[in-house]
Amino acid sequence: MNPPAASDNCARWGVYEVELRGPAEGNPFTEVDLAAVFDDGEREMRVGGFYDGDGIYRVRFMPDAEGHWTFTTASNAPALDGVTGEFTCTPPAPGAHGPVRADGFHFAHGDGTRYLPVGTTAYAWTHQVQRLRDQTRRTLAAGPFNKVRMCLLPKWYQYNHEEPELYPFPGSVEEGWDTTRFDPAFFRRFEDEVAALQDLGIEADVILLHPYDRWGFADLGAEADDRLIRYTVRRLAAYANVWWSMANEYDMMGAKTEDDWERLAAVVSEEDPHGHLNSIHNCGPFYDYAEPWITHASIQRQDAYRTAEFTDEWRERWGKPVVIDECAYEGDIDQGWGNISGEELTRRCWEGAVRGGYVAHGETYLNDAEELWWSKGGELVGTSPARMGFLREVIAASPAGVLDPLPSHWDARTGGVAGEYEVTYLGFSRPRFRHHPLPEGRRWAVDVIDTWNMTVERVADHAEGTLRVSLPGREYMAIRIIAET
Repeated sequence: MNPPAASDNCARWGVYEVELRGPAEGNPFTEVDLAAVFDDGEREMRVGGFYDGDGIYRVRFMPDAEGHWTFTTASNAPALDGVTGEFTCTPPAPGAHGPVRADGFHFAHGDGTRYLPVGTTAYAWTHQVQRLRDQTRRTLAAGPFNKVRMCLLPKWYQYNHEEPELYPFPGSVEEGWDTTRFDPAFFRRFEDEVAALQDLGIEADVILLHPYDRWGFADLGAEADDRLIRYTVRRLAAYANVWWSMANEYDMMGAKTEDDWERLAAVVSEEDPHGHLNSIHNCGPFYDYAEPWITHASIQRQDAYRTAEFTDEWRERWGKPVVIDECAYEGDIDQGWGNISGEELTRRCWEGAVRGGYVAHGETYLNDAEELWWSKGGELVGTSPARMGFLREVIAASPAGVLDPLPSHWDARTGGVAGEYEVTYLGFSRPRFRHHPLPEGRRWAVDVIDTWNMTVERVADHAEGTLRVSLPGREYMAIRIIAET
């Protein structure tokens, strides 16, 4: 009998891990099958296991219900087959609310707690040296972001031309990669950073594939792609803070067809018993976000100027949450996607918010070390992050905890909860006053919000009819009305 190394307890939405010793000869990555069935007396959940090197096999599971659980393994290796165990799922750890789910046009955690994504992009931060990874975590801990887009695989692109310390497969560019085997050290580092983000209350939006490489990882072929995705999902799916992104700029990966993406998405669905969020990110043309496996739209800009302005249209088209993960980055590099101001990025975030969507951050300020946040992480120097945190507070103050698009004037969009909480964003307009009609049948408190200076000024209480709202003649102002009880 092969007694498992496993705990007697696991918090709800924690990672319960079963460790087993098994065969190390041959190629355990391809020759040994391992799975376990977890049972709480009401349902069974099958979880695939994986080989972690040195004769060690693991099965990871995220229990989502408190109480008594049992498990039984199944394997073609006798040492791993028929192993049983049990544990108690205890209440969740403080601050743990479960994996994020799509909730209509918005998001909520497993326990129903509202989740408002304030996202950023740091594509290759997990592939950097320890100094930079530590610095990135410190920056995230001190900032407003609760979601990070990050690539599973190393990236080779502008301002990111260093070889990583670890690779997913044994081998080299010169000698070739053995894609039938994995380097567990590579995946341990990545999952350690996913776990560190979870401790910070930050979602890890894991980009499984991307076109920017020099190692051949973007064109491994169908069998190797399937093995990579299956292995990755089995290692990571038990972490509550994981989101899947099938690809960054999928349409730049010309070797893959829509059939390939559908097949790979099916692998994710098969191997993720916890049903994490999943999407796919475009460069030019959209993927069909109506596909049932896609939980939300993950969008790149569609125009040099306008992207957030299409948010409400995209909501209607797909009936799902709209996350504009890239609308251009705050920075000063030579590329048009990486040199908008903090003011302009903040404006796009607000424009998307009052239309019922979520616009994310990225930063590409050039420095002598070429350590740009968008690629390597490190430090943030831009001005938009604090403003995005302020926007999150304004959204969260809504009675519903979200903003939905409301009937609007031609020159200023309004979002909120009809008849209760309405925010009208003036954007680049800079009037000295505005005649603001108030919905009938209620009295209203009226605030002027300076979205750049992050101030809220109460200008009226018990207001009715049409109110003349005095404004400072500056850009980036908003008018908020709150129904009085």
